[in-house]
Amino acid sequence: MLIIGIAGGTGSGKTTVARSVIDRLGTDKVTFISQDNYYKDHSSLSFEERGAINYDHPLAFDTELLIEHLHCLKSGQIAYAPVYDFTVHARFTDKTVELMPNNIVIVEGLHVLSDEKLREQLNIKVFVDTDPDVRIMRRVLRDIEERGRTIRSIHTQYLTTVKPMHEAFIEPSKKYADLIIPEGGQNEVGIELLSVLTAKYLSGDQQWNGSAR
Repeated sequence: MLIIGIAGGTGSGKTTVARSVIDRLGTDKVTFISQDNYYKDHSSLSFEERGAINYDHPLAFDTELLIEHLHCLKSGQIAYAPVYDFTVHARFTDKTVELMPNNIVIVEGLHVLSDEKLREQLNIKVFVDTDPDVRIMRRVLRDIEERGRTIRSIHTQYLTTVKPMHEAFIEPSKKYADLIIPEGGQNEVGIELLSVLTAKYLSGDQQWNGSAR
C-alpha cells in the first residue's frame, strides 16, 4: 500500500490536486481520506462553546483515530471515517464514510505534514503552495456558500486563528515535503508528476523506492 499525504494552507487546492490524481489513476485504485472528517467531536458542548474552538490548530484533529484507520487499511480491513458537520461544529452521529483497503491511499488536509506520527505513515509527502490572496478568497466563497457563514465571522476567524496557525504550523511543515506543487490544481505539470510516480508503484516498477520513512 502506498500512502500519499497532501497538505497546504486553507484554499490552496489540496482537494483539487488529490481529485486530479485520482481521476488520472482511476477511482477504483485509490482510497481518499479527508482530514476534515477527523475534527474532534465536541457535541457535548454548547453551540457557542463549539464556535469558540480553534479549529485551525493541529490539536483540533483526532489524529490518533486517523492513524488507527490507516493501520486498519494497511492490514486489509475496512475503516469507517466519521463525518463532520461544519454548520454546527459537530460530528454526525448517524453517518460515516466507508474506507476500503486499496493499493493507493491519499490523505489530504491542513495538518497532514504537521504531525510527526502521521508523517511516519506516509510514503510520499506533498505540499500545495498557493498565493495567500488566492487562498483567502477561495475560503471566503466556500465558507459563505457551503457553511453559511458571514463575511464578518470569516474575517474574525482568519485573523485570530487561520493566519496565525498557518504561519506557526502549516507553512513550516512544507520542509517535510518530498514534492511541492505551486498553485495547486492549476499546476498540471506537478499533478502529472505525482500521478506518474504513483502509477509507477501501481505497475510494480522495480526501481520504485516508496517505503515509508
